[in-house]
Parts: sequence; structure tokens; C-alpha cells
Amino acid sequence: MAATRRLAAIMFTDMVGSTALAQTDEVEALRLRDEQEGLVRPLFAAHQGRAIKSMGDGFLVEFDSALHAVQCAIDIQQHLNERNLRQGKAPILLRIGVHLGDVEQRETDIFGDAVNIASRIEPLAPPGGVCISGEVFSQVRNKIPNKLEKQPPTALKGLLVPIDLYRVVLPWTVRAPVSSGSGPTRLAVLPFANISPDPKDEYFADGLTEELITTLSQIPGLQVIARTSVNHYKANPKSIAQIGVELGVPTILEGSVRKAGDQLRITVQLIDVGSQGHTWANTYDRKLDDVFAVQTDVAKRIAGVLKIRLDNREASRLAERPTVNNDSYLAYLRGRSLLFARWSRERVREAKQEFEKAIAIDPTNARAHSGLSDALGDLDWEDWEEFGSEEAWIAFRRAHTARAVELEPQLAEAHCSLAMILQHDWRFGEAEKEYKLALSLNPSYAFAHHSYGLLLAVEAQPEEALREVIRAEELDPHSAVNVQTKACLLIMLRRLVEAEATLDRARALREYEPVSDFRYHCWLAWLYNVKPDIPRAIQEISRVEELAQFGETPDMDKMEVAMHSALAGEKVKARENLEALKRTTNPYHAPWRAMAYSLLGDFDECFRLLGEAFDRHYYDYLYVLRCEPRFEPVVKDPRFVELLKKMNLT
Repeated sequence: MAATRRLAAIMFTDMVGSTALAQTDEVEALRLRDEQEGLVRPLFAAHQGRAIKSMGDGFLVEFDSALHAVQCAIDIQQHLNERNLRQGKAPILLRIGVHLGDVEQRETDIFGDAVNIASRIEPLAPPGGVCISGEVFSQVRNKIPNKLEKQPPTALKGLLVPIDLYRVVLPWTVRAPVSSGSGPTRLAVLPFANISPDPKDEYFADGLTEELITTLSQIPGLQVIARTSVNHYKANPKSIAQIGVELGVPTILEGSVRKAGDQLRITVQLIDVGSQGHTWANTYDRKLDDVFAVQTDVAKRIAGVLKIRLDNREASRLAERPTVNNDSYLAYLRGRSLLFARWSRERVREAKQEFEKAIAIDPTNARAHSGLSDALGDLDWEDWEEFGSEEAWIAFRRAHTARAVELEPQLAEAHCSLAMILQHDWRFGEAEKEYKLALSLNPSYAFAHHSYGLLLAVEAQPEEALREVIRAEELDPHSAVNVQTKACLLIMLRRLVEAEATLDRARALREYEPVSDFRYHCWLAWLYNVKPDIPRAIQEISRVEELAQFGETPDMDKMEVAMHSALAGEKVKARENLEALKRTTNPYHAPWRAMAYSLLGDFDECFRLLGEAFDRHYYDYLYVLRCEPRFEPVVKDPRFVELLKKMNLT
């Protein structure tokens, strides 16, 4: 048969982690390959694609239209995402690359530069993602609802000059790094196993995990996944391949610790996710006094294995650590372990007691001072009674934060705590500097990225806020708080398709941490109010009311129903709930009730309640008022402008 040439869109797909899985569980690997083939083949045909050949866990597919190829790729990833969200399913993730160019057909196969280029674009897509060439971009831009995010110019093997590449933004995915070697290296530290004779020493293994994450986060060019995302795997172990895919990391550190008195045995292994092989391992037999030296050595060894060059200043910073009394350090670790457990008022109080104990033993323990400030920040307004007033509570927290910074100026956690206190004092410019300093000391500090994002939103910079929240999500992908905040900002920016998919992802995170159905339906109600799809919004409000009957915070529930009813134009229901809230004693509710009154046109009551919020130094609600277009009448009111002046936000 003579060769024929034509212009075609070429798609390559590849299943992530299948080779590694086959080495550990060949039967499961084959089952997943068959399942993904059964799912994707019908979608090729549905979008007028022709599967040229299968490469075991991937496909070469030809399309007459670049648009059909990209729509097919998005459809595949959406179907796989829905399949992966179902409980009890091992995830199937594909990388997909698409290019447009001239191909030559010989019998049933196709050849040419376009095929070669498409095959080299596919590995640059994130797991569960789609990467397209500039040629495809020129054909599909403004024809699909998805945002197309330009990637850095990329050199491909066999090409003399770099080509333009774009990532198709699929909002239900965790943003994973491209695997081209550009950008920061990502690493996850799994919870260390406690093999000590005394089970009560579990806290030490937990604390050591957190300390190693903090130490490794100081390495420039290394992104370390937050403890809150890796902690799930302690009670729910999974294969290295699966964890790597879920967290979007190519490398994982795991280990164990045995503590007997002041003797320690710490074992660590650095594992390559793709090959499942150990790239470095070591065992440390040391005394408790040497635990910081072990952390420093592990960090330097990992930097060496990952080919991250440390200059003299960076290497010396890793080794810096004030001398701390052993008993004080152990009390600090117990406090940190309690704070990272599932939140409860009792655990926070216990953590506070451990930090106070650590400080009593050694007043120079900077991290204990910082931990105490964090624990105080986690307490609810009902707990302030022991301090006598809210002013005394913040003063106590301010003092311990200042002491932590004084004792250890390079402690990122302390600077983040200081930033939040400065916000309370209406010193937002200084707070921003402290967040930036904290993130320069620890670029992998997900909580600081999220908190800084909220500050930027309060300052009416929603696009910049979204970027910080996305960074927090990359570093802490199993955190529902990060994903919910991202969805909120997307709604305010009117990126509604992304917002809806992000809310779905937030709900799907229930495997990793508790996710509130109540909160999910609240945001869905907001989304449908904005679309607008008022019948769906009213349907979601009814669901919110149903869930509110079983809530532990009835006042908050009424406030949410009032807010969303006002948005939907159901003024009677909104006023009924607001009337019931007049008896509330929770001081946090004032600004949210104010927003509901503004939607009903009662601006005098709105500003009376905003005045209450100002008197108590509440500010977090401002990100909704200043970024959500529906509150423009409030924002333009001279009384609001005057309020902003008093808060140093003009």
C-alpha cells in the first residue's frame, strides 16, 4: 500500500505508575490496564478518533480535528476523575499529550515528526492532566471552556529549538509538577513508624516526622508535602506508587524510630516512586542529644541524592539549632503531636499544657513558645474566659510569639504567627512582610501560603490570593480547607466551571479528612446564586436547612441559611433566620449577619454589625465583602471607606 500524507491531531496517552505497580502486584496492574482500556476506547470513537495502536498501558490516537482531540482528552480525564472518586477504587491516572502536524500513513500505522513530538509532549503532562503544543493551542483557544496555561519553553529531544506548550487546566485535579526536571523537586515524608518498646512513645515518631518535614523544607528547590496530607497514610497505608500519584511526588522518604530512654535508633529510606527502588538509606544509633544532628545529616544527604546544590550559607543554616533541654524538647514534641491530631478542644488544651510544660523546663525553647502561640490561636472564643478577656488572650499570644522570634529569628512558624497577630492589630502591611519572611525561610509552609492568600484577599487582591491558595493546595493536597478556599475565590472571580469542579474535589477529600456536607452545600448554593440558577440555589438552601437540623452550631447554621436565602431573593426566610439570631452570643457572627442584612437592603443594621466586628478586631470576613461583586453597594458606602481607613486598608 502506498504511503499517504495528511494533517492530523495526534494524541498519546500513558498510564501513570503502571510499571512500578506491575513489579509489586502484576494481577492488579493488569486489571487496571484492562479497566482503563475499556473506559477510554469508546471515548476515542465518540470524538471521531481512531486508535492507531496500543502500547500496553497507553494509546496512539489520530483525529482529523485538534478540537476533537482536546475535547476527547478532557472527556477522558473527567471520566477517570469520576471513577477515581468512588470509594474503594485504586486510582487510574493518565498523562495525555496532543500535537498537530503532518503524518504519513503506512498500512495501519502512522509516522512522522508530528507523532514523535506528540510522544515527547505526553510525559510532560501532570498525572491526570493534558498537555498540548502551541499548534494545538492556536486551533482550540476560545473554543473550550477550560483555561490554557502556558508552560516554560521546553526543549524536546530531536528538536533544535524549544516549543511552546500549554497545560489544559482541569480544576478537579491537584496541580502536579511537570516531570521534565524543571522547577522544584517534590518530596513527601511519610509518618515514621514507632517501634519503641513503649507504645506511649508514638508522639516521638510523630514529632520527628514533623521536624524532618520542617528541616527539609528549608532546602531551596525542594517542595515538601505538608504533614496534614501525609498523616492520612499512617492509619491508611497504601503502596508507594499509589501515594506518589495521589500526592504528585516522584520521591518519598519513610522510616522508623526506636526510643529507649535517651537512646535512639532512626532508620530512613529514600524511595524513587517510579522504580520503587531505594536511592539512599541509613540507620542512626544516637543519643537524644544528637537528634538535631541526625535531622541535619538526613537533609544534607537527601539534597545530595536529589542533586540540589547547597551553598555554605544554606548548609550552615540547616545545622543551626539552639541547644534545648531534652525534657523540654520531648514536651514540645508531645504538644506538636496533639496539635496535628484531629482537632478537638480537648486536644488543643492538652497541647497548650505540654507547651507550657516545655517552657517551664526550658524558657529558651523557641519552638515551644511558637507552639503555645499556635495552640492559643486554635482556641475558640469560649476558651478566652481563662484569660479574663479577648485583649488578655491576644496579649498572652503576642508575648509568646515575640519571644519565639527573639530566641530563634529563623523560625518560619513564629513569623507566620506574628503575621496573624499583626493583622489583629490592623498592621496589614507589616503582616504581609512577616508572611513573606516566613515563606522565604520555609517555602513549603502550606499554612503560611494559605494564610497569606487570605490576607491578600482581605486587601482586595483575589487573583494574587488565588495563586497563594493554589500553592498551599500543591503542598497540602489533601486539605479540604485549601480546596474550599480555592473554590470560594474562584466563585468570586466568576470562574464558575472551575469552582464547581473544585467543590466536587473538596467533597471527595472525605477519605483524607472530615469534610462538611453542610459547608459543601452552602458553597453550592452561593455558586448557583451567582450563575444564576435560582431554582438550583433554592434546592441547595433546602439541603442546607436539612443538614442544619443535625448541626452542633445552630446559630451558625441559621446565619448561613439567612445569607443564602437573601442571595436567592427569599427575603422572608432570610429575615426569619436573622430575627432568631438576635439572641446569639457568638461574637463571630456579627459580620456575616451584616452581609445578610446588606443583601436585604438594610444598610444601617449592616453597618451597626460591622462596627461590632471592628470593635472586636475581626477582619477575615473582609475578603468576601471586598472580592464578591454582589457586595459592591456596601464597599462603595462612605461608612465602609471610613472603616477601611481605621483598619489601615485604604
